[in-house]
Amino acid sequence: MASASSPDVLRAPLVVEFPFTRSLGPVQSAFLTGLRERTVLGVRTVDGRTLVPPVEYDPVTADELRDLVEVAPTGTVTTWAWNHEPRRGQPLGTPFAWVLVRLDGADTALLHALDAPGPDAVRTGMRVRVRWAGERVGAITDIACFEPCEGKEAGPQPSPHTGKFENPATGIVASARLDYTHSPGRAQSAYLHALAERKTVGERCPACHKVYVPPRGACPTCGLATTERVEVGPRGTVTTYCIVNIKAKNLDIEVPYVYAHIALDGADLALHARIAGIPCDEVRMGLRVEPVWTEGARHPDHYRPTGEPDADYDTYKELV
Repeated sequence: MASASSPDVLRAPLVVEFPFTRSLGPVQSAFLTGLRERTVLGVRTVDGRTLVPPVEYDPVTADELRDLVEVAPTGTVTTWAWNHEPRRGQPLGTPFAWVLVRLDGADTALLHALDAPGPDAVRTGMRVRVRWAGERVGAITDIACFEPCEGKEAGPQPSPHTGKFENPATGIVASARLDYTHSPGRAQSAYLHALAERKTVGERCPACHKVYVPPRGACPTCGLATTERVEVGPRGTVTTYCIVNIKAKNLDIEVPYVYAHIALDGADLALHARIAGIPCDEVRMGLRVEPVWTEGARHPDHYRPTGEPDADYDTYKELV
């Protein structure tokens, strides 16, 4: 939607989200599988310290660590901060404290959430215990949070543990997400407005005279502001391309398909778009293409071959 203060400049909510998948080594596998079984494991260093969460290499000496030990699910808050407004995906939906907890038997602290009625109920040195999640899958979220508990600081000493469990966790998927409001600025707002009218508009540098599409508002080479708008295309030339064989989540395009850099006629910067209307193995550098629009769309759905002879390499080699 447009900004109230400047109707020509666009603003819209934007979400960047992707899952990050990683495999687990023997130490992390034992730690996360242990949480699934309501067991907290640490790892002992050569000098006798117990690290929780465990790591595979000593952060001081870089020695490989494999000596697993079990520590208590109770501990002491070493420091904390109150979270007034929990965000999406955080451990609790109501205000809570982020705490570093040194579990009994550990020499390092574990970061997690503490369920407390308010900041006045939290203090450094308070005793807490793990509240286990009702359903556990082998992830840090198997600890639902910490909760206050009574008792003295003294707890059991860490005891050796084999780290062996049935059906050990072998990998985790962590979802990364960023929500923010994006404003493309004056130059790209004009570009998007033009696309809505099925036109492609760039801006020319007053010094080197290059036409940038999409426009950036300034020439990246000369550093000068660009204000002269130039309509380019609609046809263009494929400068380089790739064949996509892995289907993206939430993207309704069947694989394989071709994604290409296209130098529109009159532009000095290639933009990227999907190529369709031709078998993937027939797409090539120099292929002449044109945009295909769908009803009500604000940008081309894809580009297709025009039937013209391929462009000579010398005409687009600077844009590869």
